[in-house]
Amino acid sequence: MQFHEVRFPASLSFGSVGGPERRTDIVALANGFEERNTPWAHSRRRYDAGLGMRSLDDVATLIAFFEARRGQMFGFRWKDWSDFKSGGARADVAFEDQPIGMGDGDTRVFQLAKTYRSGGFTYTRPVTKPVTGTVQIGVAQDQLFEGADFDVDPATGLVTLYEAPGEDQAVSAGFEFDVPVRFDTDRIQTSVASFQAGDVPNVPVVEVRV
Repeated sequence: MQFHEVRFPASLSFGSVGGPERRTDIVALANGFEERNTPWAHSRRRYDAGLGMRSLDDVATLIAFFEARRGQMFGFRWKDWSDFKSGGARADVAFEDQPIGMGDGDTRVFQLAKTYRSGGFTYTRPVTKPVTGTVQIGVAQDQLFEGADFDVDPATGLVTLYEAPGEDQAVSAGFEFDVPVRFDTDRIQTSVASFQAGDVPNVPVVEVRV
């Protein structure tokens, strides 16, 4: 896979803007009603990394990171400061934050995921890039411990329990996570004069499927 397991400097992504996008096909019918469908099961996030630049040192860091990724060639991790935890933005990570499966007495591997709720509707987002050392797991409301009860693959978000949960035992998780992205351009244009005048480079970043 053309992906580098390295995070874009979090201090630079802090000032970025961006968020999820969806693709919806809309057909207007002759009677005035609409039919709406989407080819995407999951949203895709876009960001502008250029807005996080505050100094010429930041620009130099960006260029070095861009060159090491060969532009659009290699993906990397991105911290979305507006959505990087399993729970609330101000809450500490806890093992009961997110349901990730139900035991059947045999299954030991579970995918980390985050569920978004609004009213009676939900969307479950697979989490494939957890932050190492932040993952907490619970089974039937009992906390487990990494290295003693389970392992986590930080490149896929797969959790492997040492012992399969029993029938109908709920498996939950808490974690911090990154977004897998790549640069959405093969060119970065910067100018010392324009940067000092307040202009920042346009550096689009887009989520990739992994």
